[in-house]
Amino acid sequence: MQSVLTDRELLEKLADEVEENLRRHIAQADGWQPHDYVPWDDGRNFAFLGGNDWEPDQSELGEVAELALTVSVLIADNLPSYHREVGKYLRIGPWWRWVGRWTAEENRHEIMIRNYLMVTRSVDPVELERMRMAHMTAGFRRPAMHLVDMLAACAFEEVAAAVRHRNTAALGENPIVTAIAERLAADDELQSVMFANLVAAALDLVPDQAVRAIADRIADFRVPEVTLADGRNSTAVLAEAGIYDPAREGELVFTPLLERWNIFSRTDFGEAGELARAELSHLRP
Repeated sequence: MQSVLTDRELLEKLADEVEENLRRHIAQADGWQPHDYVPWDDGRNFAFLGGNDWEPDQSELGEVAELALTVSVLIADNLPSYHREVGKYLRIGPWWRWVGRWTAEENRHEIMIRNYLMVTRSVDPVELERMRMAHMTAGFRRPAMHLVDMLAACAFEEVAAAVRHRNTAALGENPIVTAIAERLAADDELQSVMFANLVAAALDLVPDQAVRAIADRIADFRVPEVTLADGRNSTAVLAEAGIYDPAREGELVFTPLLERWNIFSRTDFGEAGELARAELSHLRP
């Protein structure tokens, strides 16, 4: 029977793996600047400073691109909740440095998207602010998890976000929106590698325990959701628009990571691991 390690033991035993992957992540990350993606010459004052307030005809974005960027910036706005939920599990040494790095990268996304939307007057700023206040007030909270569960959940979430951004880029809305969406996707893909590598290390250390966590997190996986101004749920609206469809998560989110972790070819699972793997058989490529 395989041993089961506590979260504290896993934090300690995987610390060197975190340190190595953090160095690799920083070396590979692009030091891009949010201000470079904003057409500042398009900006002008709103009425409070003597200009004109927003009117619908000022927006040049198509409906789907406007929806995708609105959902993206609202999810990014809720970063304090996500930081809390990740940070409460990863509170020591290199783990905490990774939390700080990840948080800084995610905050850069919000800065870039919001500045673009405001300068180009692509959305109603008052409506967007009302949604931001409501979304952040509601916040985000995960159910209680163990360490490997949280790492797997984050890996899936980053891949899902990258899919959403790649589909936004594929709209071909305009060169700046395409560049913004591609930038977001590239960041999310690199972050997913960091989380996935830590899950892989856990699989090598405690295979049964890790694959159980993977199966559980797939079973209850849901992407972050936003309530839009008209009361609709962002998950349903994005699916209808072809930006992110939960019906394709198996193909686009889960299976690529299961292949990365060699879930269906590993020979180190015990009885408990085999049971968890059987629950994932519908995702075998």
